[in-house]
Amino acid sequence: MNPRVISFHYTLTSPSGETLDSSEGKEPLTYLEGAEQIIPGLENQMGKLKAGDKKKILVSAADGYGLREEKYVLKVPRKQFQVEEVKVGDEYYSSEDEHAIPFKVIALSESEVTLDANHPLAGMDLTFDVEVTEIREATDQELQHGHAHGAHGHDH
Repeated sequence: MNPRVISFHYTLTSPSGETLDSSEGKEPLTYLEGAEQIIPGLENQMGKLKAGDKKKILVSAADGYGLREEKYVLKVPRKQFQVEEVKVGDEYYSSEDEHAIPFKVIALSESEVTLDANHPLAGMDLTFDVEVTEIREATDQELQHGHAHGAHGHDH
């Protein structure tokens, strides 16, 4: 079977029930199956649904944004920062490249800045309330480009 393009609305919640993200009031999220555009645990379950289905999908941390890894927490000398003030919560990037890894400041001392490159949702089990709005065959162009061109297959 050829990959499909699936469009769906979702509400993402944390284990405590806090809403982390939602497509409410927006266009549905649209993705190309197998193109790694959504997290694996969600994609595996979405592939079993059909248009009109509503489902609560539980995704373990390992099948979502991964487990938190201490190797991605780094202590850097404060003098390496070229800014006047560094605050907890600030984000810096590993380079100017568009795929650069974001590092979040999680702690400060007089001499060091502690940075965390883990995804903010790493280590968290997630719940997605989804409603599939459309499923269609992917176009040849979408397959060549490796991504969906919108809910109705339109070009870029």
